[in-house]
Amino acid sequence: MRLDLLAALNAERAARRAAVVVTELATGAQRLATAATLASDPLAPEIAAALAARRSGKAGEGSVFLAVDVPPPRMLVIGAVHISQALAPMARLAGFDLTILDPRTAFATPERFPDVPVIAEWPEEALPAYGLDPFTALVALTHDPKIDEPAIAAALRAECFYVGALGSRRTHAKRVERLAAAGLSQQAISRIHAPIGMDIGASSPAEIAVAVLAEVIRALRTGASVTAGAAA
Repeated sequence: MRLDLLAALNAERAARRAAVVVTELATGAQRLATAATLASDPLAPEIAAALAARRSGKAGEGSVFLAVDVPPPRMLVIGAVHISQALAPMARLAGFDLTILDPRTAFATPERFPDVPVIAEWPEEALPAYGLDPFTALVALTHDPKIDEPAIAAALRAECFYVGALGSRRTHAKRVERLAAAGLSQQAISRIHAPIGMDIGASSPAEIAVAVLAEVIRALRTGASVTAGAAA
């Protein structure tokens, strides 16, 4: 790979943007498909499909190879609660870089979440530095609108691949009203998974954590449409 191409690829990686190295198999010539170049690339539809599937492979009737480079998935959990304690080790085993965010310092402690990054700040303060993106799942578990909803709104605006929130259908209906009043579109709000988690009849914190992780994985593997640099 040419040094200039490698430098450009590393820049996309550092910014957590997806990119694809396109290699002409007959000549070895390479180019980089990024958010800035995808629309004008002659293989744009096939590159977009490869990104959506997060899978490298041949394209252009077998004449090129697409090497897909997608940022590793992250999970930001809002709420240092019992479900989060069960979810954290499961998510790490599944390959997610997980962080806990909760301004309630009595809950957001290293003792309750060993070996897990814990941010004891309000979402409005912490999220700009964290940097939500389309390769991040947002899991809101506090049941407190003052904590959950700023994070949910930010995740929707950042086009996170998964946004889920704990609460009953009645609770969520009120949440929808508040988010709409805050300026979120109905299309954006409809992306929220609520009640959170796959319907497996979960009742304990550990079972709910399993249901949440399963739903996040399903969104990552089948339900997220990813394009190069889709949101930054």
